[in-house]
Amino acid sequence: MKRLLAMLLLAGMAAAQTSSQEPQPKAVHPSAAGAQMAVDLASQVPAPKKEDVGTMDGILRAMYDSISGPAGDRDWNRFRSLFVPQVRFTQTGKKPDGTVFVNPMSEEDFIRLATDVFKSAPFYENAIVNKAQTFGNITQVFSSYESRRAPGEKPFDRGINSVQLLNDGRRWWVVSICWDDERPDNPLPEEFAGAK
Repeated sequence: MKRLLAMLLLAGMAAAQTSSQEPQPKAVHPSAAGAQMAVDLASQVPAPKKEDVGTMDGILRAMYDSISGPAGDRDWNRFRSLFVPQVRFTQTGKKPDGTVFVNPMSEEDFIRLATDVFKSAPFYENAIVNKAQTFGNITQVFSSYESRRAPGEKPFDRGINSVQLLNDGRRWWVVSICWDDERPDNPLPEEFAGAK
């Protein structure tokens, strides 16, 4: 048995020496691999308004403006121009029985649902407070919002959008939005509630 173990050990050492002498493929960091596979996002979406995507404030404002208006259609091409083609929308909240729900949507899912709602109901949404953190090309914004049926009316809904943005050096993009509404057990924190 000792002799078998010694032979296996020697065979393993010889294999390790042989493999260490063979040329090894160069390790590629995942971010470098991603850069090699980079796609032209701009060719996959409608052309944006320059003021919509030129600044972080501009894209956040456009995000709200593009879904706001009287009952009827929205400019969905303007809306689509703000987002990476693979954008994710995720609504979360609580059902009447207290259980948490999560509703992930694609861009087209969101547009289909919103179109049905906006056909018969005016909808205006705006940011209350935007708090951003940036690292390199990425920015995370907690954006509290309020929703109304007409400008100047009392809001019927408030909450927070968690918005992931990126800047590719030419423009800003929305990568994803996840949101939760205000409710009695989930009030807006004072720092996001705005002036009283």
